[in-house]
Order: sequence, then structure tokens, then C-alpha cells
Amino acid sequence: MKINLKEKFTKINNHWHPYIIGELNENFVKLAKLKGELVWHSHQEEDEMFVVLSGTLMMDFRDGKTISTESGEILIVPKGVEHRPWTNGEVVMVMLIEPKTTRHTGEIKVPQTVGKLEWI
Repeated sequence: MKINLKEKFTKINNHWHPYIIGELNENFVKLAKLKGELVWHSHQEEDEMFVVLSGTLMMDFRDGKTISTESGEILIVPKGVEHRPWTNGEVVMVMLIEPKTTRHTGEIKVPQTVGKLEWI
């Protein structure tokens, strides 16, 4: 299956709202536009992979580390690790590859939490 990422990103208007664009074994392939910050959260059973396609994604960890991931780089957050993604005010475009069971903000529910994923 061929997917045009530029075309898919034109359909995304909300920040921090992941949309499904494909399935790979037991994983969803998702796209999202990020701006500002998301809540601290973790995923107890799933690793999370962020592929940064444009911009710079910042990720805070509870141990005090902040990792900067730039366009063309990948960040993998291991299961159970509490993290908070954020941006420096720019729109960051990412691809997420994660198990279908992954909840957007883990067990935390905030206004930004997406409960039901949609395909675009």
C-alpha cells in the first residue's frame, strides 16, 4: 500500500491528535501535528516510536533528562517510562508506530486525550 504523507498531513488540523494511516502487523502507523505540550504520561505495556518528519520534538523524562529529536531522527520511549512531549512553539510533524493497544495519554485523561482513533 502506498501512502502520500504530504497529502495525509493536509487533512490534520488538530495538534496532538494522532490519526491512523496504516496497519503493520499488530501496530498502527499514525501521523500527528504537535505544538505546545502534552501531559505527563506513560504506557505500561507498549513502547512508543516517534519518527520526526519536520521540526524538533522535545521530550522530558522524570529523571530530569530532556531529549531533543530533530527532523530525520527517531525517538523510542520504552514502556513504563513517564514522559512529556513538547515543542518550542513550532508545528512538529511526526509519524508514530506503536501497538494497536496504545492509549493516547496512557491512563491519564485530559482535554487533549483522544479516546477513539480515526483513519485519514
